[in-house]
Amino acid sequence: MAKFPHYKQFDLMDCGPTCLRMIARHYGRSIPVQVLREKSQLAREGASLLGMAEAAEAVGFRTMGVEMGLESLVEQAPLPCVVLWDQNHYVVVHAVKKPRPWLGRRHSQETFYVADPGKGLLTYSAEEFCQHWLPDDQQETGTGIALLLETTPAFYEQEEDSAPAAYGFGLLLGYLGQYRALIAQLLLGVVVASGLQLLLPFLTQAVVDVGVNTQNVSFLYLILGAQLVLLLGRLAVEFVRSWILLYISTRLNLNILSDFFIKLMRLPVVFFDTKHYGDLMQRINDHNRIEAFLTGQALNILLSLLNLVVFGAVLALYNGTIFLVFAGGSLLYLGWIRLFLHRRRQLDYKRFGASARSQSVLVQLIQGMQEIKLAGAERPMRWAWERLQARLFQLQMKSLSQVQYQQAGAFAINETKNLLITFLAAKAVIGGQLTLGAMLAMQYMVGQLNGPIDQLVGFVQGLQDAKISVERLNEIHALADEEPEGSLVLAVPPAGAPVSEQQTLHLRDVSFGYPGAGQTTVLDQINLSILAGRTTAIVGMSGSGKTTLLKLLLKFYAPGTGEVRVGNVALANVSHASWRQQCGVVMQDGFLFSDTIARNIAVGVEAIDATQLAHAVHVANLEDFLAALPMGLHTKIGAEGNGISQGQRQRILIARAVYKNPQYLFFDEATNALDANNEAVIWGRLQEFFRGRTVVVVAHRLSTVSHADQLVVLDKGRLTESGTHASLVAQKGQYWNLVKNQLALGA
Repeated sequence: MAKFPHYKQFDLMDCGPTCLRMIARHYGRSIPVQVLREKSQLAREGASLLGMAEAAEAVGFRTMGVEMGLESLVEQAPLPCVVLWDQNHYVVVHAVKKPRPWLGRRHSQETFYVADPGKGLLTYSAEEFCQHWLPDDQQETGTGIALLLETTPAFYEQEEDSAPAAYGFGLLLGYLGQYRALIAQLLLGVVVASGLQLLLPFLTQAVVDVGVNTQNVSFLYLILGAQLVLLLGRLAVEFVRSWILLYISTRLNLNILSDFFIKLMRLPVVFFDTKHYGDLMQRINDHNRIEAFLTGQALNILLSLLNLVVFGAVLALYNGTIFLVFAGGSLLYLGWIRLFLHRRRQLDYKRFGASARSQSVLVQLIQGMQEIKLAGAERPMRWAWERLQARLFQLQMKSLSQVQYQQAGAFAINETKNLLITFLAAKAVIGGQLTLGAMLAMQYMVGQLNGPIDQLVGFVQGLQDAKISVERLNEIHALADEEPEGSLVLAVPPAGAPVSEQQTLHLRDVSFGYPGAGQTTVLDQINLSILAGRTTAIVGMSGSGKTTLLKLLLKFYAPGTGEVRVGNVALANVSHASWRQQCGVVMQDGFLFSDTIARNIAVGVEAIDATQLAHAVHVANLEDFLAALPMGLHTKIGAEGNGISQGQRQRILIARAVYKNPQYLFFDEATNALDANNEAVIWGRLQEFFRGRTVVVVAHRLSTVSHADQLVVLDKGRLTESGTHASLVAQKGQYWNLVKNQLALGA
């Protein structure tokens, strides 16, 4: 069976596009995962089956999403195909080995060959496969979900896709190039250390052959002094080498991480909507792994290879037969280790999956104990956990068996090689071909050669890990910036400038839907003018698109169709940075940093303006809250506002927007956590601050929106009503229905 191509998924949600990439490679095309990700309309939850089908058809496949049983999958499904795995993951089934008919169904089952983008190329028995593919409540007679694919002529006619090679080992080596002088010193230290180490076996031979045989104590003192000098020299070289490595690794890690954060901060906001926290943290760890490889394994392997060559050559000069025995035994050792790598990796992934499921069930048992007892489900829940433990025990036994076989074989090969070398060396001493000192020197060299062999294996594994990390980083560095260099950048009038028509925001036929195949349109053909220097309130039921409209105005997203304009200028042409600099924003999920309250209000400001800060605190009605704190404005609060109430958190966010002194203000349910008294005081002070500024307020409370110059009603993404509070109440339409309970007007 030909080996099926396998690619690792870069992110948690990349399993779907990566499965398509593997199948496309199987049929002869190499398609970058970024291309398939875009065609899949990847959302934060990953690719849907519909999105994967659309992406596959876009590159020339014919697809069919089906629910089928195990027998249908084995007998009828064209392979390779994509299947839903554990109800939250996608893998490729690329082959099925059918049972031997003469053994009967009881003695032989199908073997399923699976390409898992998160784990590798794996094999499963029919029972194991069903545990992952079929839902938990349908293990016996249920059906699983699969996406069947077949190529069309268009698949082979399309031009080969290519992705920009923005990041690779060439660029990483460029970082190392900045420290050429230090690396030259390291290489010199490697040569010196290797030379000093090479002298030790000769000194050992001299001790035995000259000092002991001639009973020359003075010569022994001389050799002992020489060995002491060599040891001190090696210690000094290692001391200097460690300091140089620390300096290079620290600076290298700082440089590549800094460039990564620069790139990350240039990416559009929509990028972070489809990325999990863990994925970005993994890329931070990738930098550490690359840095460790470049400054650790890559440089240490030079010393290992040099020792391997030097000691191997000297060993060959001493005795060619012993050298051949060592070389043959080492090759046999490496081959034996390699035999177990694939199976060991499979068992490790299976054990990891079983452990993760066991931990999840254990957490549910503890956290859900109240509901378990209320439902009377103690015994079934315990049995489910015990079945997972039995499965985990079986995998641990298999893993232990594999480790024992590997260790037994490796031990046998290494010890047989060492015994054979000792026998040949002793025989050569008896035959007069070697002196006793030469024998001891050879034993020392064999010991020094075993280390580089193990380090070479570690280097190859480290190189593979580094390549995966570089691929993951390349996926980030290849993305387009939010503001590509050379794009047209326009600025807007600063705060305090006279209000003019050129500051009015116009939305013309704006429609928008979030990424993800099959997603409904959130905003549908919106036509709206947000007058400069006035307050516009947006109201509507939850899910009507109010927050999404705000995010379009803040350039978090670009409209799917239509256009947003600032006066006569398209907002798409306005610099993201300069536009947001003119916008004060209070979002529902605004973030507070782990810093002082003053620094949370004046974010990113080197020198805080005390007058401006006091004004912001006054408008947000924070005086009483700050007076109760031991350090006032200098009190440190936790990340996301830990230690303060939701209402206090909102007031700090309002103060942040006021301190910025912007031309445009966007408030999204900015006071929904405040009590009526605080809300009344703050909105009264904000009305004064709003003068001459363009304000957009999203809210449900009548007290927040009733004084707006313009009220806009959204319903299921469509603009249904607009006007003033009085005119909309008089219409008794949707706005009246939304606020009638607050107006106490009755039905």
